[in-house]
Amino acid sequence: MPITPDDKNWTWVLEKPCPECGFDAGKVSFRDIPSLIDLNAAAWPERLAQPDVRDRPDDATWSPLEYAAHVRDVFRVFRTRLHLILEQEVPAFANWDQDATAIAERYNEQDPAVVAQELVAAADALARDYAAVDDADLGRTGLRSDGSTFTVESLARYFIHDPVHHLHDVGGDG
Repeated sequence: MPITPDDKNWTWVLEKPCPECGFDAGKVSFRDIPSLIDLNAAAWPERLAQPDVRDRPDDATWSPLEYAAHVRDVFRVFRTRLHLILEQEVPAFANWDQDATAIAERYNEQDPAVVAQELVAAADALARDYAAVDDADLGRTGLRSDGSTFTVESLARYFIHDPVHHLHDVGGDG
């Protein structure tokens, strides 16, 4: 049975803690984002080495491998968005259908060791890029396809909830 696509607007995580994973993006300092990325990425290889990595807990939930492949792609997509917001005046971010990507890229058929390496590399690149952002650029803006406006700072706090939440989903420590 296919997974029902997630069509929730998760921008509320900027205003209140997530009741599922407990993460409070509103309390995160922008300068803490690189270390949060590094900590999150460091936890995935061990989880991806577990024998149940391809097992879905139920018909409505991704496997740990699928979540990891998604997180890898989240790091890549948000790195692209960070570069757009820093290089263009109020760019519009292309819509990314994460569920269609999971199907098209066959997340659950990918090699867990390769996904682990790619996830860590993508996280490292994004963490380094966030660390290099000048304070003067934190207020630069970009637009999501639904019209939500983000600054460099709010986009980073919005983004970091995703990998933290998904590590929680697979039994990691967030």
